[in-house]
Amino acid sequence: MRLWLVEREYDTRQTVTLTYATVDGERSYTRQASIELLQRNPVTAAVDRDREDTAAVEDASTRERYAAEAERMAADHDPDEEV
Repeated sequence: MRLWLVEREYDTRQTVTLTYATVDGERSYTRQASIELLQRNPVTAAVDRDREDTAAVEDASTRERYAAEAERMAADHDPDEEV
């Protein structure tokens, strides 16, 4: 299942939380990584994950926001493009 980057959050511990979602906003996948790790392995516009590795997005407004951002990313970027 293809998921597109919809959110990137930084915290005070030098950690980044990346959230990817399907273009309909129904499923998401979240990953945390250090800024140092991301400098060696850049963030791509999309990732492919098995359905079992994703979570249902329960909140309707979050689903809508994720869908809009995933659609925009899919239209503007190749899946393997660094963003």
